[in-house]
Amino acid sequence: MESCHHHSVSNKEIADNIDQFGCFIVHVEGDDYLPGFTYTIGLFQQYNHPEIICFGLASEVAGSMLNYACEQVAANQVFKVQTPYSEFIDRYTIQFIDVDESYYQDYFGTANHYYHHTDYPVLQLIWPDKEGYFPWDPAFNPNFKFRQPLLDRNTDFKFNEERDVAVFTSAQVLTGSPILFVFHDEDGYWQFHSEPEPDLSEAKLVSLESIVKMDPTVNELFQLSPGQWAKRGARGDTWEWGP
Repeated sequence: MESCHHHSVSNKEIADNIDQFGCFIVHVEGDDYLPGFTYTIGLFQQYNHPEIICFGLASEVAGSMLNYACEQVAANQVFKVQTPYSEFIDRYTIQFIDVDESYYQDYFGTANHYYHHTDYPVLQLIWPDKEGYFPWDPAFNPNFKFRQPLLDRNTDFKFNEERDVAVFTSAQVLTGSPILFVFHDEDGYWQFHSEPEPDLSEAKLVSLESIVKMDPTVNELFQLSPGQWAKRGARGDTWEWGP
């Protein structure tokens, strides 16, 4: 089974792999800020089964797990949510959750391009920490929290930070000026401004969640890595990312 980055493979190559193996596997590398992820294309087409995505694991590990899932689906296995499965990882169980369609544009670019639509279901494979706890368990290891975003929830706040993390904005934004310039500094700090070169003497510290509630469209920038910026001409315009 092969891996690829978004749109670096033709639909014909994907279709050929689906015909030969039952599914095609896409892997997108992570970085120091965002976790990598791996997902299938073809389970829905071949078997009317949801596609499967997994976060935060090495490509070889995730690929092996998804290849196994594909083999089981081909043998008429139907994976269900809120059900423990012990055959994926030695001494541990995994579970599946449904993926909300609002995440499809964020993570399934190659699948959307292949299917020409987003009308297909997806399950997320959730792995536990070393003590066997899942991300929704109170005792789950917090060091793994942002390695495995849960795609059945938090559609109103997709950022890879805590909701109460402090970010910089300006008095103008707080009094109604649109957010047109967003900077994710190399040291990890976020800035949300209405001008490209704001007067930092007017800078204000607020929570990231309050910014998202003020303008939900900034939620579209949650994958902006440290060192990147985004801008637009007016509220409602498409964001332009750089560098």
